Amino acid sequence: MIRGKVWKYGDDVNTDVIFPGRYTYTITDPGEIASHALEDLDPTFAKNVRPGDIVVAGKNFGCGSSREQAALCLKYAGVAAVVAASFARIFFRNAINGGLPTVTAPEAIARINAGDEISIDFEAGELTAADGSSYEFARLPAEVVGILEAGGLVPWVKKELGAK
Repeated sequence: MIRGKVWKYGDDVNTDVIFPGRYTYTITDPGEIASHALEDLDPTFAKNVRPGDIVVAGKNFGCGSSREQAALCLKYAGVAAVVAASFARIFFRNAINGGLPTVTAPEAIARINAGDEISIDFEAGELTAADGSSYEFARLPAEVVGILEAGGLVPWVKKELGAK
């Protein structure tokens, strides 16, 4: 279960505004990557986001190029989850691989505002908006939960290989 403050954006937020392409192959430090999160969409985000905050957006979040830094910059900035009406498939997979939980809850988006505090119960598959309204979402498969709990695909694989 997580509870966090909402940063809300619209439809078709692409990877170029989540993590600007000009930094893709020039920086590798997680702190520096985090400092550029959403800078071309919301220049205040990286300076003001706090650990546990939640990004909420409309449809097709993460469309555009396949750069994994788009998911990682949000995780490194402390974002606890991304909730959207829908996700671009490559962003969704990069988020899981990087250990960043995603929630697809199209009915909830209109009831959530920037600055609200919402909660997400991953086990129950339920999102609760600030006004108390609740929305069900498809729970993630056990394998995906294991990847997220391990902190991403690479730590999960290392753990699995070490166990055998």
